Amino acid sequence: MKIEEDIKKAVEVLRNGGVILYPTDTVWGIGCDATNEEAVRKVYEIKHRDDSKAMICLVDSEVRLQRYVRNVPEVAWDLIELSERPTTVILDGATGLAPNLIAEDGSIAVRVTKETFSKELCYRFQKPLVSTSANISGEPAAQNYCDISEEILNAVDYVCLTRRQEHEPHRPSAIIKIAMNGEVKIIRS
Repeated sequence: MKIEEDIKKAVEVLRNGGVILYPTDTVWGIGCDATNEEAVRKVYEIKHRDDSKAMICLVDSEVRLQRYVRNVPEVAWDLIELSERPTTVILDGATGLAPNLIAEDGSIAVRVTKETFSKELCYRFQKPLVSTSANISGEPAAQNYCDISEEILNAVDYVCLTRRQEHEPHRPSAIIKIAMNGEVKIIRS
């Protein structure tokens, strides 16, 4: 299957409220429409995760990011642009996303992906995607497709075919919280 067909099928599942497994700019992710509360609830169930623990959203561009965060501090743009490895920023003022995805303080963890497949998937879907590691909460993240448990594989509606053959070390993104006043706090380096 060509990448275009893989993305088309994944987008169809996402638009119907489904959950997918897909390769990202970091580890393999469980994904859904970040604006669909019911789809987000399914992801929490698959991961056996308490919905008070926020999940990351993936977007394809700075423009898309601005649609879902009211005011992005200047320092966030610098971090997104200058980071050499995938970096997730936690920003205040989330808007237009599923309520069960937004943290109690109104913030959202979001990353602008630069990796070809996930960027094109987000672009074609035209909305943010949930991107949480493809594992049961508390277990190691699935660096590659071969690391994903049968339980996770059987729980989703579609598993992307792209990059399944990889056996490279991947690691989760850095996570940096940026307050409205520009104060920066490193959560995961």
